[in-house]
Amino acid sequence: MDLTSLIIQLISGAIGGNAAGALSDKTSLGTLGNSIVGALGGGIGGQILSSLLGIGGAAATSGLDIGTIVSGFATGGLSGGVTALVIGLLKSRFAH
Repeated sequence: MDLTSLIIQLISGAIGGNAAGALSDKTSLGTLGNSIVGALGGGIGGQILSSLLGIGGAAATSGLDIGTIVSGFATGGLSGGVTALVIGLLKSRFAH
């Protein structure tokens, strides 16, 4: 696991979580909640997606390049957004 890619995925996951929370007031966990859940989802899900798609290993061997940054933001942001959305939906579903 490359630490730089993980940091990129955590940051983009937090951004993705806040973007997902902004889509609907019903699924939003608040700014802090969206950031935390998004970062966790971005870090874990981004690592899983990177390994499944085979797009994470280039950073460790060739240094940090634009492709690695873009793939880190894509996988982390997507995973973070989906995680925040799912947790928000579950929260709103069971809160009633």
